[in-house]
Parts: sequence; C-alpha cells; structure tokens
Amino acid sequence: MKKWQLNILVLFYFVLMSTTSQAAGTLQIAYTVSFPEAQAHYADIEMEIKGLAQSKLNLKLPVWTPGSYLVREFSKNVESFTAQSGSKPVSVTKTRKNVWQLNTQGLSSVKVKYRFYAFEISVRTAFIDVTHAFLSTSGMFFYPEGGLNLPSTIKIKPYKNWNKVSTSLEMVNNDPFTVKSPNYDILFDSPIEVGTQDVFDFKVGDTHYEVAMYGEANYDAERLKKDMAKVIAEEVAIFGENPNKRYVFIVHNYAKGSGGLEHLSSTVLGAARDGYAKESTYEGFLSLVAHEHFHLWNVKRLRPIALGPFDYDNENYTTNLWIAEGFTAYYDNLIVRRTQLFPVDHYFTALTGDFGIIENTPGTKIQPLSQASFDAWIKSYRPDENTINTSISYYNKGSVIGMMMDLEIINATNGRQSLDDVMRYMYNEYYKVKKRGYTDAEFKAAVEKFAGKKMDDFYRKYINGVEPLDYNKYLAYAGYHLFNENENLNQPDLGIRTVALAGGRLKVSGVLRGTSAWVDGVNVNDELVSIDGIPATDPKNLIPGKQVGDRVQVAVIRDGLPLVIPVTLLKSTIVRYNIQSRTDLTPQQLAVRKKWLKI
Repeated sequence: MKKWQLNILVLFYFVLMSTTSQAAGTLQIAYTVSFPEAQAHYADIEMEIKGLAQSKLNLKLPVWTPGSYLVREFSKNVESFTAQSGSKPVSVTKTRKNVWQLNTQGLSSVKVKYRFYAFEISVRTAFIDVTHAFLSTSGMFFYPEGGLNLPSTIKIKPYKNWNKVSTSLEMVNNDPFTVKSPNYDILFDSPIEVGTQDVFDFKVGDTHYEVAMYGEANYDAERLKKDMAKVIAEEVAIFGENPNKRYVFIVHNYAKGSGGLEHLSSTVLGAARDGYAKESTYEGFLSLVAHEHFHLWNVKRLRPIALGPFDYDNENYTTNLWIAEGFTAYYDNLIVRRTQLFPVDHYFTALTGDFGIIENTPGTKIQPLSQASFDAWIKSYRPDENTINTSISYYNKGSVIGMMMDLEIINATNGRQSLDDVMRYMYNEYYKVKKRGYTDAEFKAAVEKFAGKKMDDFYRKYINGVEPLDYNKYLAYAGYHLFNENENLNQPDLGIRTVALAGGRLKVSGVLRGTSAWVDGVNVNDELVSIDGIPATDPKNLIPGKQVGDRVQVAVIRDGLPLVIPVTLLKSTIVRYNIQSRTDLTPQQLAVRKKWLKI
C-alpha cells in the first residue's frame, strides 16, 4: 500500500472512531423491567436511549455469561422486539442471531420494548414465576454496539406482593427498586433477585455481606452468619485484602438445588431446601460458599489473560480453567477445613472423592488437563453418553493438581510457604500492578518461584499430558498414604451405567471404555431384558455369582428388535480410595501437615 493511501485511511479511521466514540459517549440508557405475566414466566423490558447522533444503532445481546463457558444463545428467549421515537415507530432489522439494527437517522432518542421468556432453573439463567424473578442480567439486557463502557439505570416494577430487590448494584436515590451500573461489564456481572426473599446480613472486617434466601428452607440464619464469616475470613487472609465493601449471596432453595456462579461482587448459589440440618450437606453448602466467594479473587480479578475484556459474541478460549476453576475447587473444601468446621477425615473423604472421579473416568487417559479447559465450550458443558470416555473435568483434576503443587511448595520450603503465596503474589502482580490477566507461562513461573524448582516435567506429564497422577509422592510429604480398597478384589464388571424405564426395565445410558460391555458391543440405549436368562432389573446386581472370565448372554432390545450379545466378563477397574496416616512421621512431615491442614 502506498504511503499517501495509508495516511488517508488512517485519517478516515480516526474521524470515524471519533464520531462513534462521541456518539456512544453521549448516550443515556435506562431500563424498566415489569412482570405483567409472571405466571407465564415473562418479563417486559423497556430500554430508553437518549443522546443519539448516529444514523443506525446496533443493539446486541450476549450469547454467553461469564463463568459458564457455553454459548447459550440467550436471544432465543426474546420476542416482540419493537422500537419507537415519540409516537412514531422505528424501523428494526435483525442482522445477526443476537443483533437488532435500528434506523435512527435524525432521531435523538428511541424506546425499545421486548419480552423475555425466563423459565430455566439454574444459577446462570433467568427464571420468573409468581414467587420471584431471578434476572440473569447478561442474558436479558441489550447493549449498544461499541458501548460496553456506558452507564445505565434499571427500574424494577415488582409483581403484586414482591417487596425486595437483592443485587450488588447500587441503589439510585435510596430507592431499592431502582439501581445503576457504571458499565455493561458490571451490569452483566450483577444478577438481580426480586421477590419476597428472606434477607440477613453480617460483616467481615469492613465488608458488609447480605444473604438473600429465596424459598422455604431449614437453615439456621444465626449459624450461617457465624460459619460463613469464618469461611470468608480464611479467604481474605490468603489474599491480604477484601476488594469489596459490599457483597451479596443470592441463594435459591429448591428440592434438589445445587451449583453456583461467581460474580464480581456477588454470587448465586443453588441449595437443597432440606439440606441445612444434615451435617454432610451443610458442610457441602459451606464448601459451595467458599468456592464461589473465592472466585472474587481467583477469576473475577486474578484471571487468565483470555478472560477479559470479554467478547460477548463468541467463545473466549483459555487453557487455564484448571487454575481458575480447579484451584478454586481445591480451596473450597480446604478453606472449610481450615476454619476447623470441617474435620480432617471429612476433608479426606472429599479429597479421595476427587481421586476416584479422576481414576474412574476413562477420559483422563485421553484428554490433557489444558485441553479440557480449552474445550470447555464444546465438551464440558455439552456432555453426552461418551463424554466420560473422552474427557476429564478441569474441576476435579485441577483441584488435585492444586493439592500437588501446594504440597510441593510446602515441602520444598519446610512449611514456610504454600500455594497461598503463589495466589497472593499473582493477585498483586497481575491484577493490582499490571492490571491484566496472566499467561500460561507467567503462572508457571510464579509456581516455580515459590517451589524453588523448574516445573517443566510436572507440566509435561500432568497439565499437557495424560500420565497417571502420583498421589502418594505428594501425600507422603505430609506423612499420608493413599490405598485402593478394591486393589485385591477380583470382581467382574459389565462396565455399563443404566437408567430406569417404565415397568422396571433398565436402559443402558453409558458404556465405559475398555470394559466387558465396551469390548463385546453392548450399546448405549440398549434396553436390558436379561442376563443368562435372569431378568435385568437391579442395576446394582446385574451379574450375581459370576466370576472374572465367565461368558454371559446379555439379552437386549435394540431399536425395537431383540438381540442377544455374548459378553466375556472382565475384572472391574473401579477404584475406591482411602487415606491413612503413616506412623513414623518425621519433623518435616509434621511441619508440612500442620501448614497444609492447619492442624
């Protein structure tokens, strides 16, 4: 390209960008959300935009929500999208799956109206009925193209007897039903709960915590205040500061609620309404609290470089979810253990649970941990009947990698330092000083800095490779030994997973790689009829009295037709782990144990 042509193009670009920026900078945006048909799961949303100076305006809706790595196509829930200026209609053209273009030639303001259908119960999707509205903001609110930096206000018109709004967004003029956001990244990271939720609060240091409980549940608010505060204090101690002055827990209590989704100054948790009175599920809830709250440092501020600024139109790929999610999964149970609310044996039960998931998942020999992170968009959030054979969870394996790195650092420094120091260093160095995310190499360098050794071999085998994890090498640093309770058993296993059908019959829902059923051709969706003539109705006892090497006749119905499949029974490869303490502990092992488990 010739120089004079380049200069003209550069000049044109800056003029264009200046005009666009000026137009975007003068826009004032206000939303009004009402629920005239809450019983039918609809929100009516009005978006008023003032200060227009452009001939066309593209309004966009994100296709995914940060923290949940799947393109969810939220625009599928949008209907009756119209625009007007004053009393005159404004021409609207849908140009992409998530983009609506308005003809704003000569207009200074416009009002957009649309309806949003919300009927998916999860921590990451909107849900509305007559009892409450959970507004998952990233999937509901349009933004002007190029205007992610724009502020906005949201006015809530509650349905009937709804009397509370719970969100980390700031109120406008002390009106709890009108809130504001300084930009769209904040808005999309600040879900809103509207209804009659029970709200209680407490403080940890200078930070005010609000807990909004939707749904009837058997929780003890006073106990939760004390125990949640202990969990939070342990996490603050790791990073040395709490970046929030206010934080909101939104808890949805359902019959089988579960899961959580982190946000910058809040989180959404799913809980079982009857689970608070049972110690095991109560501990699980505290671990969930610890997990999602730990994210306010790890991922919301300290983050892989690919996760911010966000591209809300497309997948945001990273190979580091094993740090962002896996390390958080490592710390959640460990944090509760450090509060002394979680006995050591309970912690080991959770830890060996992760070991068992890894070793009983054939995909751990197929997919490297870094690839599991990168492929989250197409595998982790889109599991099928063969996922267990091809993939590994970056949560479970990442958690165990965190444990191994932690024990490596503690042992190498005789208990002076730990993975805590890596996380604190990374938070200060990249979030606070460099004000950006970290690369793979930068995180690895930080681990090496505190471990005092190169981690090339570790990364080659366990992060970017599929070599078996050497659990006992690292547990031995703290004087513990892992053993497989099933090691000396010689029991056969078909290697199938089943679901119940009407009438008591079973259907094959999964076939594990390398097992008897895999080798001899039992298929997913086969309906089990009998095995050696005995009706196959008990999923826990399909081959009673059989031995390894026996040949059985598996009668199934496949695609409506009967079929008998000869299967030679192979030895079960299922592991069941336990952790025991060594008796001949050295002073160093005791020091490592004390540092690791806060004993």
